[in-house]
This record gives sequence, C-alpha cells and structure tokens, in this order.
Amino acid sequence: MKKLGWMALVAGALSVAGCGTDPLESSRARPVMEDYATLVYENYTDAVAKARVLQTAVDAFVADPTEAKLTAARTAWLEARPAYGQSEVFRFYGGPIDDEDTGPEGRINAWPLDEAYIDAVEGAPEAGIINATSEYPTLSEELLISLNERDGETNIATGYHAIEFLLWGQDRSVTGPGNRPASDFVDGGTAPNAARRRQYLKLATGLLVKDLESVKTQWTPDSNNYAKLFRSQEPKEALLQVLTGMGSLSGAELSGERMTVAYDNKDQEDEHSCFSDNTKADLYANALGIQNAYLGRYGTADRHGLDELVAVVDPELDREMKQRLQASLDAIQAIPGPFDQAILGADNAEGRQKVKVAIDALRAQTETLADVATALGITLNLE
Repeated sequence: MKKLGWMALVAGALSVAGCGTDPLESSRARPVMEDYATLVYENYTDAVAKARVLQTAVDAFVADPTEAKLTAARTAWLEARPAYGQSEVFRFYGGPIDDEDTGPEGRINAWPLDEAYIDAVEGAPEAGIINATSEYPTLSEELLISLNERDGETNIATGYHAIEFLLWGQDRSVTGPGNRPASDFVDGGTAPNAARRRQYLKLATGLLVKDLESVKTQWTPDSNNYAKLFRSQEPKEALLQVLTGMGSLSGAELSGERMTVAYDNKDQEDEHSCFSDNTKADLYANALGIQNAYLGRYGTADRHGLDELVAVVDPELDREMKQRLQASLDAIQAIPGPFDQAILGADNAEGRQKVKVAIDALRAQTETLADVATALGITLNLE
C-alpha cells in the first residue's frame, strides 16, 4: 500500500452491530481471538528470523562483495518474503505494524519505489542518495528514516524494496529479474561510491530487522503490550479487527492496489516486487495470510479459527468461505510468471486473462468475507 490514508476511513466505517442477539457465545469466540494473537506472534517471529538470515547474508556480501555472495543475499531476500507477506493480514486496523503515530510499516514494505531516489539508474548515473555525497556526507539509520517518503510517496529509502533494488538493480529483462553486478559494490568497480552503496545496503537491512522486531515485541505473550490489550477486548471488538485486516488486504489492497492497478496500467513500475520478479510469490503469500487468519493456522500449527465460529452460525457460508480462499490461491498460482509480462498484451492474452481471474476471485472472496462478518453480528464496510 502506498499510503494508509484510507485506512482511517475504513476503520471509521466499521461498527459492531448494535441490535439483535449476539449469535456467538463468549466461550466460543474468546479461544479464537486468543489463538489469533498467538498466530500473529508466530508469524512475526518467523518474519524476524528470516530477516536476520537476510542480514547475515548481506553482512557477508558487504564484507566480501563477490557474485556468489550476492546470489546468497538475493536468495535470503526471496526466502524472507513469504513470512512477511503472510503477516500483512495483521494490518489495516491500527495495530503495532501500522499505528498512525508509531507503526513502522511505511519503513518496512512501502512501494512503489523510485529507484533514482536511492541510486544511479539508466540515464541518470549520478542520481540518488548514495551518490549525493555533498548533500548527505554521512549515511546513518537516522538519515534513511528521515528520508523515507520525504516529499513524496515514491521516495522510498528503506525496507524490503529498497534492499531489493540494491541487490538486483533495475529490471530491464523480459524473461527475468534485474541483474546488478557485484562489482557495483567493489571499490574501483563498475559504479562510483561503492563503499556508500555497501553501507546503505547494510544500514537498510539492519533497520528492517529492528522494525520487524519492534512489531514482534508488541505481540509477545505475557507482556504488557498490544497483545495484552487485544486479548482484553470483548471478543466481537477483537474479531472486528481480525475481519478488518482480512477484508482490507483481500479487497482494496491485494485485488486493488497490488493487482488491478498493474493490470490496468500494464506498467512494471506498478508491480509489487519489480526488481526481483517476486511479485507472484508476494501475492500468493498475501492470499495465504488471509486463509491463515480464517482457519487459525500458521505453517503446521492449526488452532481455533473464524471458521469454527462461522460453522456454528452458517455451515454453508463456512464452506463457501473456504472455497473462496482456496480459489484465490489457485488463481494466483495459475498466473504465468513473471508477473510484469503477464499484465502485458491484449485482454485476451493468456497472462492477462489469468491475472483477471485472480482479481475477480479476490473480489468475490472479499464479498464473502463481508457475509461472514454479518453472520457473526458484525457490520463490515470495505472499499
């Protein structure tokens, strides 16, 4: 999501149904919200662990910038993405990840990214913070934080996609990702300011780990933190937040910002991970996160989920919701890669047809999520 301005509008449009009898017993609902908090903690724990692996690989590359170590750092970046992608279902309700005042989401996963804001690009060899040695003589975490999204939402200086751009460079290939040489990071190599490029990469990766750790801390069990506050709510208030995250990611964010915009514009710059060609995997991870939240699971752990509550109220709706969730995953998986090529061509081209099927599946899924909320006595108004 480029900006979270609309999130407040969504949150303001949500309200717990004020009339009628609560269809759920607290004894049924509370285990679901308790296990949701556990699921969130496990997901962020995994995201932090994978980010630390990425940090280790980046540190090794920065210390000795060879092609082999660049490949290892790229692999670690790709392997870090699924855990974070699944965690994005925990956004959109003002939790620790995107609290209006303190949430670090904009530093973690903001996009789309103007490459020239960070480093040299084709046609602009002196562009970017890295090459602005007079304006920014000393690079630091504080500087990168201050520059992130300064003077524009594409002025992204930190997070996964800044790291992605540094590792891959611009994507000029129709068949694969960017292919920045390791020599761009070698003093006297193929690009000036190699030492600053190494330092920037190291700083951005370290900041990513810190920001993810700060969110994980807020969901740590048995602590005086957001998780404690979440667990202390009435079940319906907590479930309202759960459904807000699911519906917002499924609808306005995933089917909208991340897919329809790129589909309509046919522009590589509008895809989520445009440097590494990891967009399809990102989309799949997001959809999987929504399914996780409904079923109460992460990885091999399977706990109480919303499905148990919906099955009590409307078994047929529960079956429909599960089918919608799987249909979205299957439709995303069917998109031919890379995503930046799938969005091109006429509307009857195979790639575009597959992308459209996935968009439609996510929209249908979002509508069914609204029905699920209604069945639970919750009014959910989404874009």
